[in-house]
Amino acid sequence: MSYPQYPSQQQQSYQPATAGEPPLWAPYYGATLPVAVQRFFKKYATFSGRASRSEYWWWALVAFAVGVVLNIITSVAGTAGSTVTADGTPVPGPGALVGSILLIIWGLAVIVPSFALLVRRLHDANLSGWLALLILVPFLGALALIVMAILPSNPAGQRFDRPLG
Repeated sequence: MSYPQYPSQQQQSYQPATAGEPPLWAPYYGATLPVAVQRFFKKYATFSGRASRSEYWWWALVAFAVGVVLNIITSVAGTAGSTVTADGTPVPGPGALVGSILLIIWGLAVIVPSFALLVRRLHDANLSGWLALLILVPFLGALALIVMAILPSNPAGQRFDRPLG
C-alpha cells in the first residue's frame, strides 16, 4: 500500500548530515544509550514528532534497570531493621519507607516523559498517539502497545514531524 506524498511532507523529511546528531524534532535512528537518555530528558513533555526504536528501547532498558535497583534497595533496606509482631506479622524497617518514597519520586519524574516517548514512538510507526491510551486496558493494552512499539518505522510517519518554515 502506498501513501500519498503531499508537498509539505516531502519538505519535512529529514536528510541526515554526514556526521552528528539529528535535531531534536527528528527521530534519531541508531541512537546509543547515552544519547537516547539525553534526548528523553531534553524532550521531557514533547508529544509531537517521532522517536526511533532505538530511542524508545534504550530508555525502556534504563527505566527497567532503575526500577529493579530501586526495588532491591527498598527490599534490602526494608528487611534490615524489620521486626516481627507477637502474632507473627512482619513489620518492615524504616528503610522501606525511604525506598518507597524514592520509587514514588522516580515514577512521578518519568511518567510524563515516558508517555510522551511512547506517543512519539507510535508516530514513527505512523500510528495515532491516542493509541497510547490502550495502557488503561489491563494486560492486553500493554501487550498491544509493546507490539506497536516493536513495529518498524514507516515513512508515512513524517506527517507527525514539525513543519519547516
